This record gives sequence, structure tokens and C-alpha cells, in this order.
Amino acid sequence: MKIQEVTSPGGIKAWLVESHANPLITIRFAFFGGASQDAPSREGQAYFVTAMMNEGAGDLDAIAFQEREEALAMKMDFDAGRDVMLGRIQTLTENKDDVFDLVRLAMSQPRFDEDALERVRAQILAGLKFDENDPETVASLAWDRIAFQDHPYGRPVKGTKDSVAEISADDLRDYVRRVFARDKLAVAVVGDIDAEELGEVLDKLFGDLPERSDLVQVADAPPPLGPTREVIAMDVPQSVAQFGLRGIPRDDDDFIPAYVLNYIIGGGGFSSRLMEEVREKRGLAYSVRSSLYPYMHGPVFIGHVATKNEAVGQSLSVIQNELERIAEQGPTAEELESAKAYLTGAYPLRFESSVSIASQLLWIQIEDLGIDYVDRRNALVDAVSMDDIKRVAKRLLTPDRLITTIVGKPVEPAEVVPAGAPG
Repeated sequence: MKIQEVTSPGGIKAWLVESHANPLITIRFAFFGGASQDAPSREGQAYFVTAMMNEGAGDLDAIAFQEREEALAMKMDFDAGRDVMLGRIQTLTENKDDVFDLVRLAMSQPRFDEDALERVRAQILAGLKFDENDPETVASLAWDRIAFQDHPYGRPVKGTKDSVAEISADDLRDYVRRVFARDKLAVAVVGDIDAEELGEVLDKLFGDLPERSDLVQVADAPPPLGPTREVIAMDVPQSVAQFGLRGIPRDDDDFIPAYVLNYIIGGGGFSSRLMEEVREKRGLAYSVRSSLYPYMHGPVFIGHVATKNEAVGQSLSVIQNELERIAEQGPTAEELESAKAYLTGAYPLRFESSVSIASQLLWIQIEDLGIDYVDRRNALVDAVSMDDIKRVAKRLLTPDRLITTIVGKPVEPAEVVPAGAPG
């Protein structure tokens, strides 16, 4: 796979993987900012923008815009993360000029008409109502609130009922003006297009956007420090718990060892230590997992477990004991070698389609890993030693500082917060 860095005549950069086997072009792009740029009391602003991007632009109202999308057999979608606003375009080669015109219009001249705004607002509010009854979502939102407190990461990406009700068309225009700009843009392209043509396409797609963004500076979040345990009452047959600690930044030399360690702890499915101890040996839970989230301003290590109400306390005790054991002793040599073999062997599977290739290349840019990262990545994993793993385990795993949120009716004494309570 040859990755080319392309610079347009207007100075916009992108990474390109040419593939002319199929008449298809996939473009993934990101504007830095994401939901962390939501204005005060306007939580959900970025998310609202993503839902409005095909609701009319230029002289096309929502119906005309969506009919045009359908006629062109194209895909265009946006997604708001904490740190970035993500976009995706897919088009047949024969339709590319018309598709790129339509996407350019959506980004540079969104309409935010009142009828479309109110229809989308109703959809978002319905989604928030649904989320109030989803134990995993409730546990996640509560964990973020406790861990990040007043930092933007502590606010729900989708917003709240109150904040969404207040968001206006001017709020959406303000977000687009501040965030959709060329200086904070990353682009990855895969498919039936060459470097010369891509240079012209980049200027066509993004050239009408402002040269510079107007982002609010986001401070680093204070590290989440426990121990804290909060129970949110919900009448469900099994409880869901989220537990977590501060993580390790993506640009830290210890991140790759931490990534391997997480696979051993709870990222490796049925081969992980937590799955073995909690499910296989004791039958306490159907699922237990862990992940690293290297947010730009506050990375975290997060785990989840779902179990019957009677087994919540025991499950969390087993998890905490296992984290303590790994912190003190590290994994076995067999676990380390098995994890490295799987992670290196599975890496090529991330590049099976144009969509997955573009996504991987985009995130490599977002995380500033270098255009040669694909070639270097497996060697970095293979180089992780037992000393590295043990050092990182002591650094990452501090189980006595766990923040834990539980949603359900666990059979154990704890402070109970009614479901849907403010915060």
C-alpha cells in the first residue's frame, strides 16, 4: 500500500492511496475541535450540526438536497467526537464532480432552515429520551461527569434536553464558522483518483472554507481520581458498571506498551484476563471488557461489566483484585507473546476496504503518528518487553483510585441517584 501526501494548489494537504480496481472514491476528513468546542450552555451543538448537514444548503432546501443525494447514489455523513468533527464521502467515479459540488455546498453554505431545525431537534430529543433508559449510556455519562467535572469532556456530546431545546440556527452557524476551517483539517482519500486530480478536488471541496479556525482553547482535564462509586437506580434485571482510571497520552512512549497491556487485561475478548476471571472461572458476567481512550486533553482507561444485580459487588471485587495483581506482578510471558502475536497478525485486517483504509489513515493523521506509521506499527508492538509491560502496569493501574458508576438495582449498599437526575 503506497501512501502519497498530496498538496493542492491552494495548500490543502491530504494522504492518498490510489486504487483503480473499482470506480469508487472514499474520502474521510476531520476538523479539529469536536464537541469540546460546544459553547457554554449549548451542549450538543456539534452533534446538532452533524444531524443538519444534509438538511439543505445553498439554493437547495432539505427535500431537494436529499433527493440530489439519492440521485447521485452517494454517501455523506458527519460525526462529532470529543476532539474532532469527522466527515465521510463516498461516490462513484462517474458522479464525483456533482457529489463534490454538493458536499462543498453543505460545508460552506448550510441553510439551517427553521422547519428542518425543529424536525431534527425533535429527533435528537427523542434519542436523548431513549438514552435515559439505556443502562450503558447512563453509566458512561455519569462516569464522565464524575471524572471530568467541569471540563468539556464532562459534558454529554449529544447535549441535554435543556441545552438542545435552546440551540438556535445562529448557534449552528457559529459552530460551523469557528470549526470548519482549513488550518485544522486532516484528509484521507482512497480509490479511483490520482494525485493531480485530488489536488483540484481538495480545493473544490474545502477551498471556500475560512483559512483559519476560531477555536476556544481547551485546557487539559484534571486526571480522574477516585475512589468514587455511584449507583444510579434503574429497574432492569441486570446492572451495568463502568470503571476507569487516568490513561496514557497517545504521544507518550508508554502508549504502545499500555495498548498491549490493555489487550491482556480486557481488550482481547475471551482471551483477556478479566473475561477469564469474571466470566469463565466464576460465571459472574456475560461480558467484561476494557479500552484505552487517548483523548487529546485527558486520556482514560475504561472498563465495562454487565452482570445480574446480585453479582455486581462480587464482579467488581474480582476486577479490582485482578487489576491489583497485574499491577504488582505483570502478565505472564505467555500472555505477552500471545497478545503481541494477535495484535500484529490482526493489524492488516484494518485495511480490508477503502472505508477502513481511509479511516485508519485519517486517525494516524489526527494522532500525528507520521505517514510511515503503517510500516512501523507492528515493529513497535513486537518491541514491547516484559519490563515495559510491568513498568506501564504500575503506572496505569491504580485500582484503589477507581471511579465506578453502576446503573441498575445492585444488591449492595451505596448512594443511589434516581435515573434521569440532573448532572
